[in-house]
Amino acid sequence: MNINMIFKVIGRLLLLVAVLMLLPVMVGVYFGDDLKTILSFLGTALVVAIIGFLLNMQKVKIRTFFTKEGLIIVALSWVLMSFFGGLPLYFSGEYKSLIDACFEISSGFTTTGATVSTNVEILSKSILFWRSFTHLIGGMGVLVFVLAIMPQMKEDSIYLMKAEVPGPVFGKIVSKLGDTARILYKIYLGLTALLILALYLAGMPLFDSVVHAFGTAGTGGFGIKNTSIGYYNSPAIELIIGIAMLIFGVNFNLYYFILIGKIKEFFRSEELKWYLSIVGLAVVVITLNIYSAMAYPFPESLRHTFFTVSSIMTTTGYSTADFAQWPLFSHVVLLVLMFIGGCAGSTAGGIKVARVGTAVKSALAEIKRARNPKRVLTFHFEGKLVDIDLMKSLTNYFLLYIFTFAIMILLISLDSPNFTTAFSAVAATFNNIGPGLDVVGPTGSFAGFSDFSKIILIFAMIAGRLEILPMLILFSPGTWKRT
Repeated sequence: MNINMIFKVIGRLLLLVAVLMLLPVMVGVYFGDDLKTILSFLGTALVVAIIGFLLNMQKVKIRTFFTKEGLIIVALSWVLMSFFGGLPLYFSGEYKSLIDACFEISSGFTTTGATVSTNVEILSKSILFWRSFTHLIGGMGVLVFVLAIMPQMKEDSIYLMKAEVPGPVFGKIVSKLGDTARILYKIYLGLTALLILALYLAGMPLFDSVVHAFGTAGTGGFGIKNTSIGYYNSPAIELIIGIAMLIFGVNFNLYYFILIGKIKEFFRSEELKWYLSIVGLAVVVITLNIYSAMAYPFPESLRHTFFTVSSIMTTTGYSTADFAQWPLFSHVVLLVLMFIGGCAGSTAGGIKVARVGTAVKSALAEIKRARNPKRVLTFHFEGKLVDIDLMKSLTNYFLLYIFTFAIMILLISLDSPNFTTAFSAVAATFNNIGPGLDVVGPTGSFAGFSDFSKIILIFAMIAGRLEILPMLILFSPGTWKRT
């Protein structure tokens, strides 16, 4: 294993993180934050920069690396980002324990949006900015950002993007990997800028517009008000964010087709059709359920349902209503959406629509095969034949997902008040959603869990964002044996 190359890439990443930490410093100075908070960011940035510089100075004889190194780099990078990114929160004194601070920033970088803060409105502006800014960087992928701004990175870096970009398959949209990363980030940041403008014109203050756009773009969902988006009580703002969440839950490769004039290719996407169909069906059934069961006015039922479905399906986590008070049927539908998630290649979490669509098609083919065992059946997804290797990969992922999920529920149940809290806490963190049900519902927080449970949930957030394998390989003893 090329350990020196691993350290060198991580060193570059830490240098980037140190530079990014200067942004909340500027925000803190502008808004007059406490000097201790500003110095906590400056001091941490200095320490991270020194460590990054030393790692980047590693002498590397062989610059080539392969899948295993790529998985380790990605997993180790996200663990270190969560640790160093949480230090300013702890040193500022606004978070009482280091684990709480690391939990918060793990939730930020992984775009989960789960919080241990019981009153976000008392936090400094610089910390509020940093929490949401980590959504923006983590949404598309920190290492993808590194590849976008460091053209000297070799094509071996495809192993980094394969490990970090979510979905069952990865494909470049242009021949050069660095160009692919730059195109994706230009689309991503361009849409974010448009969202900031739209929110500002809709009446949201500029700072609020910026941090909420970061949270929406990264499908993260950190709010700066205790009642999340519901604080603004604005149908226009809710509609803008609701539509924006759906937009950022779409595979960004499709937006490239629009840029080059291939609009028909965008609308031909099978995954997109599945995605919009699931959202539409969920909005209809939940609206009818809460309208009939809770006697809400129909327009209000539709308004809150559309926003909540958009938020849960894209694993963003913003809220306008306490859906924990909705009927059981609506809870079940929302739990299903938590697991499905958004499209592959988007900033959303979850299992991904592509995997679910492929699994449904496989199940239907198996039913047909059972009726006629001699019949040879094949099926396609996104116009491509789903072969045995891909089906094997998807099956293994589902099994690994279920096994990991079950183990984490078992561990969280040690200090969880009830099954609903334990199950939804793991579902909300593992699928990078944020709010769950009961104690960890949209009006609650994860503050009541023990440090042990918070560490498990930090693992869940990072493993969910990286789709399990990189984290399991990182902590596997056999990974570090020299061969």
